[in-house]
Amino acid sequence: MTVTPSAAYAVAMIGIATFSCMDAFMKGLSIEIGAYNAMLWRSIIGLAMSIPMFAIWGKGWPGRSTAIIHLKRSVAAGISVLLFFWGLARVPMAEGVTLTFLSPIIALFLAALMLGEQIRRRTIGASLLAFAGVGVILSGRAGGEGGPDALHGAFAIIVAGMFYAYNLVLLRRSALLAGPVEITFFTNLVFVGLYGIAAPVAATVPDAGQVLRLSAAAGLAIISSLALAWAYAHAEAQRLVTVEYTAFVWATILSAIVFGERLLPLTVAGAVLIIAGSIIAARGRAAPAPATEAAA
Repeated sequence: MTVTPSAAYAVAMIGIATFSCMDAFMKGLSIEIGAYNAMLWRSIIGLAMSIPMFAIWGKGWPGRSTAIIHLKRSVAAGISVLLFFWGLARVPMAEGVTLTFLSPIIALFLAALMLGEQIRRRTIGASLLAFAGVGVILSGRAGGEGGPDALHGAFAIIVAGMFYAYNLVLLRRSALLAGPVEITFFTNLVFVGLYGIAAPVAATVPDAGQVLRLSAAAGLAIISSLALAWAYAHAEAQRLVTVEYTAFVWATILSAIVFGERLLPLTVAGAVLIIAGSIIAARGRAAPAPATEAAA
């Protein structure tokens, strides 16, 4: 069955919406038990959930080259999400998400360098339009509220965005070599190994209520991972990276409902530009997969 770029984009949007709901759980948990423990236990629970899926629907242990790609992508993602949730515990959720919008811009050029994708003028223009929306939103926070702790949190999120951009590009390559179930399983496996290094000195046991929320976060993360892996298997990275901008809309809604954060007029104006850029980028015909991908 032929999958249209629009269908892949729609599935990616579902993945981002689900991921945003998980962000809300993880922000609260990161405040309570710290970003490290929140990610450690979410990854352990996520691995327990994904093992049966891999055993039933997986295609067996991958070859060496594919396993290396899984490892590199998952390590980059693991560093990214840890820094992101550490920062998100220190800045408002909506503003924290806007800072991650630097990563799709970086990913556009990484996709050209690493995957041989041709960057279309439409995609560049759409990304610049969306990035202008980020600038409008950030201008509403020019007062510098939150002090040094918020500044440190913002810096951590910007660095997280750089790692996430690398993850996005490798996700496209992984998705062409392995199915969504395999990608989800290896993501959790590598996360547990990565975070487990510091467990003897840094891990603390969550209480029953926190375990429930960690389980919900892990389930949402798996759903999001499956959706995004499927989408990246059916469309170019440069076409899908702009769907990341829709996370701001969900973050704004969730931050107001869960954390009582106020929505600024400039935030609305910026969101309009972000959504417009995402829609423009999603239109047009898909380019064929580069030869480098097919040979990987």
